[in-house]
Amino acid sequence: MGLLTQGRPLTWEETKKYAQTVRERGVEQFIQIYKKLKDRRNDCLKWGDEVEFIMVRFDHEQKKAQLVLKAHKLLPILMEPEHQNPDNCTSLWRPEYTDYMIEGTPGTPYGHLPAHFNMVEANMRLRRQQGQALLDKDEYVLSTSNFPRNGCPDCTWPTYKPTPGKSVTASFCFPDEAIFPDHPRFKTLTHNINQRRNAKIALNVPIFIDKNTPRPFLEDFSVYGGDDGGAHKTALMKDNIYLDAMGLGMGCCCLQVTFQAQSIDEARFLYDQLTPLTPIMLAMSASSPIWRGYLAEIDCRWNVLCAMSDDRTAEERGFEPLKHERFRIPKSRYSSVDCYISPESTKYNDIDIVKDMNVFEKLINNGIDDVLAQHIAHLFIRDTVILFEENLRFDDTKDADHFENINSTNWQSMRFKPPPVRSDIGWRVEFRPTELQMTDFENAAFVTFIVLLTRAIMTYNLNLLIPISLVDENMQLAQQRDALRRQKFHFRKSLSTQKTPDTFCSASVQTDTSKKDDCEHRPMTINEIINGSNEFVGLLNIVQDYLTNIEVDADTRCTINQYLSLISKRAAGSLLTNAAWMRLFVANHPSYKHDSIVTDEIAYDLLWKMKRFANNEEHCPEVLPATLSKTNLDVSAAVKLDDNEVEVKRSLMQQSQQR
Repeated sequence: MGLLTQGRPLTWEETKKYAQTVRERGVEQFIQIYKKLKDRRNDCLKWGDEVEFIMVRFDHEQKKAQLVLKAHKLLPILMEPEHQNPDNCTSLWRPEYTDYMIEGTPGTPYGHLPAHFNMVEANMRLRRQQGQALLDKDEYVLSTSNFPRNGCPDCTWPTYKPTPGKSVTASFCFPDEAIFPDHPRFKTLTHNINQRRNAKIALNVPIFIDKNTPRPFLEDFSVYGGDDGGAHKTALMKDNIYLDAMGLGMGCCCLQVTFQAQSIDEARFLYDQLTPLTPIMLAMSASSPIWRGYLAEIDCRWNVLCAMSDDRTAEERGFEPLKHERFRIPKSRYSSVDCYISPESTKYNDIDIVKDMNVFEKLINNGIDDVLAQHIAHLFIRDTVILFEENLRFDDTKDADHFENINSTNWQSMRFKPPPVRSDIGWRVEFRPTELQMTDFENAAFVTFIVLLTRAIMTYNLNLLIPISLVDENMQLAQQRDALRRQKFHFRKSLSTQKTPDTFCSASVQTDTSKKDDCEHRPMTINEIINGSNEFVGLLNIVQDYLTNIEVDADTRCTINQYLSLISKRAAGSLLTNAAWMRLFVANHPSYKHDSIVTDEIAYDLLWKMKRFANNEEHCPEVLPATLSKTNLDVSAAVKLDDNEVEVKRSLMQQSQQR
């Protein structure tokens, strides 16, 4: 979610007065960090995942599933081991936007050793169990990106009715009580976004038209009661599902991975190379086909998040001439990446970047290159939307809260993260698009694949870049219904570069560069991108080639092979995405009337089935391969073996140098 500062949150009127101050001080803080740490080198690889679970209550008599609002009760207990022994805890827990979400990460980052891949799934399972142990009878920890009836009447436990005329959300369908109550950030953020845009959040999501779907489809919101001043009447569109609360976006869950790079240059390189992969991983992980109890024409959460976090005014969105605002801004602050940030990547920045020229010039004058300066100056076109009184007294030479205030509320598909002040953490990048899967096996497979791919990209000095405008196109394609099997995505044809060494890259990884072609990219299916074809090597083949050139213990290799098998079959379409399976389940449910409506009973049966899959009580052959990984929290033997091999290689190298 971002920086969780404690203190008194300022009102929007107070916050607005300090917007320019926060920008100026935030830029100054970044300059201080850059000057101090730009030459930092040789940080070791560290990485970790972030999983946002939801808590669900099953009413077996009424056949109803509801979101359990008790994160504020569970989190103090889950966080206690960290407070007691911060250097030796298995998991870390943080609050998220809603009171039905709990966010867990590994207690310590994973490192460069291959054996650490064998810990990922086991640690995810442990986190699920830790949350589960604190829940009551018939309450369960689930992992999926979007609760299918979020925003429907009585969708939470305890049950609350929305009060659009009084609440911070002004929503017809999402009650304020669902927002996490024990940190002021979340409600203040919601209120300030609505206040800044001077309008209620609203989005129309196209409904999936089944054979019995009413035409035109148009909801009657009078059944909800309440009054939002008529805002919904002008926003409602026929044949669409109406969403009107930040919680319907920020209440979605995701799977994120953060990498520590060796240096700032490597972090920028990784940021750029991973950016073209964001829509590919989004489509492969699609798990959000149902919104407010209706089947939709989308399979992913991304555009909903963008709309539900959009604080732009009518002027900034281009609906009115610029009069009071500084810029016309094409995208929400939650969006796909707008530009690459390495000097070598600039030719692929083919869209106009809106940037604060005062910020840009200040960064340039302080020795920051124009590419990175453009990235920061683009982020800083935004106002702060949450500010605490205590922030105003920070020392810019010792703190970075103003910079993080802006950086962490630009929720883009990739995030460039400078080292925190007063820490030994290095330059990092965060991979943010992946949808959460219903099982720990799937989530671990996606994490393992993306981490291994980063290793291969850097080892072989590969180039995945395409024009940033095409990445934007791909992000829109990725969210469409069954995009994995129905869409083609722009992707680079040849990944080799002049720096790709033959000694590190076997013939199986080389792509055909013999044909002269001015166009470096072409439309490909995800099957081609991942598994390859006669004309393209395939990312999975690159990962497999990389694995043959490193030492991996037998258990870890067995686990990795099963993960990569899932990735391969998912890309090929022989295994369904979570979203495709959900649609199939709904279509085949005996009470479904083919009218696009996912009733309480259907959602109850769907989520109960997902709960059984997640807890290995039942197998889902349409989604998962029939295998079990050898994941284990205790990989000490494999780590010791890896360390011994490193020492042996170091000794042999020293002997060779002496000779």
